[in-house]
Amino acid sequence: MSKTENAQKPHDRMAAYLESDMAAVSTLIRERMASKHAPRIPEVTAHLVEAGGKRLRPMLTLAAAHLCGYDGPFHINLAATVEFIHTATLLHDDVVDESGQRRGRPTANLLWDNKSSVLVGDYLFSRSFQLMVETGSLRVLDILANASATIAEGEVLQLTASQNLATTEEVYLQVVRGKTAALFSAATEVGGVIAGAPDDHVAALFEYGDALGIAFQIVDDLLDFQGDAGAIGKNIGDDFRERKLTMPLIKAVAKADAEERAFWVRTIEKGKQEEGDLQHAIALLHKHAALTDTSVVARTQAARAKAALAPLPAHPVKDMLVDLADYVVERIN
Repeated sequence: MSKTENAQKPHDRMAAYLESDMAAVSTLIRERMASKHAPRIPEVTAHLVEAGGKRLRPMLTLAAAHLCGYDGPFHINLAATVEFIHTATLLHDDVVDESGQRRGRPTANLLWDNKSSVLVGDYLFSRSFQLMVETGSLRVLDILANASATIAEGEVLQLTASQNLATTEEVYLQVVRGKTAALFSAATEVGGVIAGAPDDHVAALFEYGDALGIAFQIVDDLLDFQGDAGAIGKNIGDDFRERKLTMPLIKAVAKADAEERAFWVRTIEKGKQEEGDLQHAIALLHKHAALTDTSVVARTQAARAKAALAPLPAHPVKDMLVDLADYVVERIN
């Protein structure tokens, strides 16, 4: 049995199919994260980049380029760009969230310090723009620059929305579009653009990435209350402890009686959490079917992602992208 056939998960099959491209991306990342004058930059970057993540976002760029028949070199640049933007945002996020763990390992800000994490993140953003410029495509630059701005906007919006019980699902989705889906949709869109794909194909790839990114984040938020800490690389209930109003909580708050609302005000708005509060929060989520209702939204987004691929040509990668949308929501079964 070949490596491709043996890989069961869609992202593993995709990684096997794109193996030589992914190796080229890894080589380029290692080259560009080097620094002649500041050895801490590759130290901090390597801690995250070599942490064994799936590299899903750069893989989506490569997959989109292959699906659209691209045979040039610049999809490698764009995949590395996407990974640098993602890594930079993770470094900044961990400082903002005061996180101590990422992918089951200590965060860079814990091992070094906040200053190093922020400045190395800034360096990676700069490197990502250098990589974009090398493609010679203003359209690509426009897409990824917009995505970078949208990501930052989503993070700032989350600062004001996440501990406010008046936050609606609409605002939550705006945050998710910013912090997660913007890079997914940019990753798939630029793969089509660099391949010179027709506008309807590029639009389809954007739609796929947007829907996949939203489904991915909603599932992540669900797993925070019902996942396995070892599997998701963080502690169960981290979002609750950090007072982040994610979709399950927003749905439960919307159905809360006076006593329950007082609980949410104390734990989320005021941040006065006590022993047993997480268990009580999870009980309220179950009482109001908030987890089940949230999973329905995630599945709807996954279905939208699959439907978006319809105009694109038949290709082994297309089948993998369809399976990937299914796999994202299968994690909540």
